[in-house]
Amino acid sequence: MGEAIRIIGIDPGLRRTGWGIVESLGNSLRFVASGTVRSDEKAALAMRLCQLHDGLAEVLHAAMPHEAAVEQTFVNKDAAATLKLGQARGIAMLVPARAGLVVAEYAPNAVKKAVIGVGHGDKKQIHMMVKVLMPKATFDSDDAADALAIAICHAHHRQSVAYRLAALAG
Repeated sequence: MGEAIRIIGIDPGLRRTGWGIVESLGNSLRFVASGTVRSDEKAALAMRLCQLHDGLAEVLHAAMPHEAAVEQTFVNKDAAATLKLGQARGIAMLVPARAGLVVAEYAPNAVKKAVIGVGHGDKKQIHMMVKVLMPKATFDSDDAADALAIAICHAHHRQSVAYRLAALAG
């Protein structure tokens, strides 16, 4: 049947970056781990980005995933907050890329559609479906639960021809 593929999903944020790891084998998913990397809100921006980088690098080193998926940034009305989120997202993409992983990106609506079946839904619905899909899953924050949803979304989409071609080109 093949080997299980270990996927890390990352939900970027400057205060909290959630991560969730699943293993995908055929149509089955297995929860591996999840958690949250936190930055010190009182520290300078550059130091906070370093904290996120170092925390994610530790997770990748320990978990040794094969593939990574990151949620795309949505633009909100607060330009400064959107810019900071973009910087955290850059770290979330840089760390797995530096580890040699192909990094897939998914819009929030695509993640919701993959997990709850529709492109719109609230966090409670996502968390409930993550627990339905993986009853052994645990998460210490909403961000970690969202990261698991991102990993699940990637597991569903990774078999697509477009993703396989991008992985071969990368």
